[in-house]
Amino acid sequence: MQIRNDSRTYYERLGGETTLRQLVQRFYQHMDALQETKPIRAMHAPDLKTAEDKLFMFLSGWMGGPSLYIERFGHPRLRQRHLPFSIDESARDQWMLCMRHALDETVEDQHLRDELLAAFHNIADFMRNKA
Repeated sequence: MQIRNDSRTYYERLGGETTLRQLVQRFYQHMDALQETKPIRAMHAPDLKTAEDKLFMFLSGWMGGPSLYIERFGHPRLRQRHLPFSIDESARDQWMLCMRHALDETVEDQHLRDELLAAFHNIADFMRNKA
């Protein structure tokens, strides 16, 4: 039975480091494999390991776990760091497709999946810098 007033952080509810690593790994595996995401895949380096590590570190802190990204790189300044890339609705939707698949595969709790999907959509939409 899922408690709707769960006061634990996303990080705790997700299952901590192990599940978060799985989520991020699956996210980038989808980005690498899906035909529909070739445009955003092309925005990344040939080797996705650095992007994977950075997303893991960022999400750890964003979800209420250890602030790994901030400890290593300082404030994320997400929008500023993504300005060199043309991010429109299509890029946002491609990113969300990868995340939706990764969430479906790694997060058993439907309510948590829905919450995270909505939160990720807000972030992805905020990253848009092109019409």
